[in-house]
Amino acid sequence: MPQVSFCDFVVGVRSGQQLGSFLTDTVPALAAKPDRADLIFTTKQRSLDKPLILMAATLEDLWPYVLGSQAERQVWQQVTDRYWPGALTLVLPASERVPSVMNPGDPTTIGVRVPNHAIARAILQETGPLATTSANRSGQPALQTMPQIEAEFPEVLTLASSEVLPFNPNQSASGQPSTVAKWVENGWKILRQGAITLN
Repeated sequence: MPQVSFCDFVVGVRSGQQLGSFLTDTVPALAAKPDRADLIFTTKQRSLDKPLILMAATLEDLWPYVLGSQAERQVWQQVTDRYWPGALTLVLPASERVPSVMNPGDPTTIGVRVPNHAIARAILQETGPLATTSANRSGQPALQTMPQIEAEFPEVLTLASSEVLPFNPNQSASGQPSTVAKWVENGWKILRQGAITLN
């Protein structure tokens, strides 16, 4: 698949027929509409016991996908106010709006994140929340550049280089995955230590 315009990228991903890949603040993402997360598992040859992350442009976009009391949401928002946008994924109770294919092994939870990257957030503002994961074949290291991704996944939509220029072309990915913290009995359990240390 050739590189496409921003508009064609958004239309293609929103159609549910195509995967897209874009830069984030950690590693480049492979993304699909949440109800077409099966495309990601098939393309990556990923085991169904490995959940995907729901990525969005804002916290407000993610609230409908999580389930919690008002008190819990206040605690969660204290964390997001401090660390989002950024390299922190929160695993929270999932609402009925989350397609079970996002996390076949445990559909009661969902990992959510708002990335700190202009291109990613611009795309997510247009597409709405997307099912995401790192762009690589399962078991292989995360691919770090768009040319690598285009070579490995020629069927996946990517933005034409000229489309990247209106954003910050010097904003690069850290190459380090996000920290993953799960809400467990009124506290946080670190499932993966990544770019952010959660206090």
